[in-house]
Amino acid sequence: MMRSNIIMLLFAFMLSLNFNSVQAQNRNRKMNIEDFEKRKVEYITKEAGLTNSEADKFFPLNNELTRQKFELRRTHRDRVQKIKDNSNISEAEYRKLLEDDVEVKLKEAALDKEFAKKFEGVLTPEKLYKAQQAERDFMQKEVSNFRREQR
Repeated sequence: MMRSNIIMLLFAFMLSLNFNSVQAQNRNRKMNIEDFEKRKVEYITKEAGLTNSEADKFFPLNNELTRQKFELRRTHRDRVQKIKDNSNISEAEYRKLLEDDVEVKLKEAALDKEFAKKFEGVLTPEKLYKAQQAERDFMQKEVSNFRREQR
């Protein structure tokens, strides 16, 4: 369950970054990632009831997990794009795309498992759960705000 929560959380994060990037392009401005990260840290810290010490340990780990998963997906997207650029995609190439999709999910699951052990040494299970929920809530609010601004 924790792995799926983390995967959903990261998906929401990536989605929100993508939405914010599009919004910034539409307004000819760049997204202020530093402001986004600051608001995210403040929200999660407050909602999960993290102490400064806990936050100082949690966020670097959480950011590293996010970075590693993002890198996996980026590498996968690059491979997919190279195949898609070819207008005549063979059955073997489609099979390879499907296999790569599964491989990325397995690697993400392995990262989740690896980082779950690291998180156990940083936060209690209750605070970790609350932090993950808070991050998911924050991302949902960001997406909702983006959609509202687009109307």
